[in-house]
Amino acid sequence: MKRSALAGLFITAAILASPVFAGSQDDLCNINLQKIRDAKVSTEQMSEGLKSDIDATVHQATAAKAKGTEEGAKECISLTTQAMQKIQNNSKGDQ
Repeated sequence: MKRSALAGLFITAAILASPVFAGSQDDLCNINLQKIRDAKVSTEQMSEGLKSDIDATVHQATAAKAKGTEEGAKECISLTTQAMQKIQNNSKGDQ
């Protein structure tokens, strides 16, 4: 019983650590980048300062994604999420 439970844990850990997991993070990064591009085109009331801030964040996120690592994908997701929040706050009138 203990062996099968232990084997199950190892198999689960191997599956979670597989490149498929990293691939889904990379996909989320790409989706976020596309959402930001779409928002920049469709949002008319965005100040030049905010646009340049978003552009800089997108540049950083793209560089993080280009690392091709799980950490790079996580960094990209974090940066793009922050950028999307700034855009959303702008459209609500918070900035």
